[in-house]
Amino acid sequence: MVADIPFDFVLFALTLSGVALLHRYTLQVALSGLAAIIGYKWLVTGFKQGAGWTGLMLHMGHEWVILTNLLCLLLGFALLSNHFERTGLPELMPKFLPSGWLGGLALLALIFVLSSFLDNIAGALIGGTIANIVFRKRVHIGYLAAIVAASNAGGSGSVVGDTTTTMMWISGISPVEVLSAYSAATVALLVTGIPASIQQHRHAPIVSTPDEGVTIDGARIAIVFFILILAIVANVSANVFFVGLADAFPVIGVAVWVALIASAPLRQPDWGLLPEAVKGSLFLLALVTCASLMPVEKLPVASWQTAFGLGFVSAVFDNIPLTALAIKQGGYDWGVLAYTVGFGGSMIWFGSSAGVAIANLFPEAKSVASWVRYGWHVALAYVVGFFAMMATVGWQPR
Repeated sequence: MVADIPFDFVLFALTLSGVALLHRYTLQVALSGLAAIIGYKWLVTGFKQGAGWTGLMLHMGHEWVILTNLLCLLLGFALLSNHFERTGLPELMPKFLPSGWLGGLALLALIFVLSSFLDNIAGALIGGTIANIVFRKRVHIGYLAAIVAASNAGGSGSVVGDTTTTMMWISGISPVEVLSAYSAATVALLVTGIPASIQQHRHAPIVSTPDEGVTIDGARIAIVFFILILAIVANVSANVFFVGLADAFPVIGVAVWVALIASAPLRQPDWGLLPEAVKGSLFLLALVTCASLMPVEKLPVASWQTAFGLGFVSAVFDNIPLTALAIKQGGYDWGVLAYTVGFGGSMIWFGSSAGVAIANLFPEAKSVASWVRYGWHVALAYVVGFFAMMATVGWQPR
């Protein structure tokens, strides 16, 4: 204990501080922190499931489904976004988006909608790919933060849009109870989207006309739809027709890779993207594993104040174990919780898997100082959205 704080948390805080300060060495810092935490628990406290090698293996046996799903989705959707970029559709987007800063806001709204029925990682990557084209590879960090916020906001009210809401669905919480998150998420989208779009317009306006001679690759369009549809079908099937399968096997991640490999004879993915994507993915997996090793056995008593605070915690602490604890404890308004743990992670780039995916595409986003400085509107949007929900829907615990 250090000032009544378990030393595990001190090590985790040092790891997160290192990530924030040494953004050029995030993977090395995350892996070093993970090694330190495992070493401390091995030698001093033991793991939740036991001591030594046995305790570690039992713990990883419990976490492997979540970790494998994240790895498969981050790598698979990186290849998917490249397929989408090479369809030619992003070059045509300026034809359909409004001119001026409204074009940037319309793109964020599109990402919001996409993430409501796709995984938020896919929504963020597709949105980032389009932004890279329409803004001629000059995307402002404040706008990158808004892309992540829009994807997390869109997924917060849908049981197929975010891992945390899917966990709620699996545990027996009705999809209708999660829908109320959109009363906050829609407000948050506007609060972060308007200033971010103005930032982007001043930095690099949207192109007014598409490039001449754009060629549309119909085969790649079909592949993108095939991958996304198979992922959605696998997710729904695992949670409706084969209840419990998603807890025991990384269904969605495997489905994405089955689709990628099956469609490879038609159009080969750009396998050369994988080495860099692996680095970003391992970083997130290291942080998620660190979070899972923390001695968090229960949360404070369920209340709107607790749910509000969990949003800020989610910016630095993986929201998957937080959600699991909240479900086990009960007594929450699940729409409020879905919004706070989903959108809250947008406040720092490594606070959500969508943020890590965007940072893999845009390495400049890995500066926590720049993210907080230029993405100030995300934290503001979180607070405004939350209290807008309290004023309109209120706290209705189940």
